[in-house]
Amino acid sequence: MLNNIGLPGLLLIAVVVLVLFGRGKISSLMGEVGKGITAFKKGVDDGKKEVEDSAATTARDVTPEEEKDKA
Repeated sequence: MLNNIGLPGLLLIAVVVLVLFGRGKISSLMGEVGKGITAFKKGVDDGKKEVEDSAATTARDVTPEEEKDKA
């Protein structure tokens, strides 16, 4: 159904949205979308760092006791 839209159809949709909402609303909406994307990326990076930190803290020394005494 949506496979046959093409460039003219997309341009028509863009013009209709621009007429309905106005330039100011669309620009503020895109600003909010950009802030949301930035916050999402920051959250993903923070989550990755948290997982790496927890993996590093749970890593333990598995050297046998005999070798530890020799060192």
